[in-house]
Amino acid sequence: MQVMTNNGGKGGQLLKIVATQLPASNGLDTENLSQSNYSVLVPLDRLLAEMTKIKRKGGRIVNILPIEEAIAEESRYTPNISSKFEPTIAQWRPNASEDEIQVLIWAAYKQVFGNIHILESDRQTSSESLLRRGAISVREFIRALANSELYKERFFTCTNNNRFIELNFKHLLGRSPYNQSEIIEHLDRYQTEGYTAEIDSYLDSDEYERFFGSDIVPYLRSFQYRVGQLGGDYTRMLRLYGGDASSDTNLNQRGQLRLASPRELLRAGRGIV
Repeated sequence: MQVMTNNGGKGGQLLKIVATQLPASNGLDTENLSQSNYSVLVPLDRLLAEMTKIKRKGGRIVNILPIEEAIAEESRYTPNISSKFEPTIAQWRPNASEDEIQVLIWAAYKQVFGNIHILESDRQTSSESLLRRGAISVREFIRALANSELYKERFFTCTNNNRFIELNFKHLLGRSPYNQSEIIEHLDRYQTEGYTAEIDSYLDSDEYERFFGSDIVPYLRSFQYRVGQLGGDYTRMLRLYGGDASSDTNLNQRGQLRLASPRELLRAGRGIV
């Protein structure tokens, strides 16, 4: 799609309309109405027609901005993601030194627990010992962390199910959910098969095997563009990530709400975003 950033060209100046769609009839998360906000880009000569279309569909106009101003506004809230364009990959290697094993272990804690501070008493020492001896793989160490009481305490019992699943995607597959269908699939699995089956479904998936195998600690990978990747994947991952200095516990303290917009996930499922 060609984006105009000046007043010339067919249709005139490009504008960004920010609108909200009331979620009651769309099955969206009503805990945070701002999550149903969406935006469209239109040239000036189509502005009135697009506004009319939004209102006819039950929407409400929140804001209208020139594209230059909209870009500047969004850049103010873009988190620091400098470390994620070139992720550090932690991988088990035969005959690794104790220092190298410690680096791998802490990379696993950081990824699985969303960059929270891990106390010495929180460490899963039994699983660490098994990993050091080569008795379990990195994948099984990740599984042990995700099934630990600490993980449940931080990301399961204190949050809603949607947020729990959203964080599982981030912590175990290194990405945000692609669409609402993925959320529903995992909700159904948790409700019918339980917590352990929900965790296993990520770690035993073809996707996990393809990107991490048995020896690599998962890492945030939606910042690297892939062929066929939808633009919305990157935006959702930005929201879910939050910045180099943030932690998922800090994000949870804002109210345990989902950060990926349900409306965007629904649109992504239809191939729109």
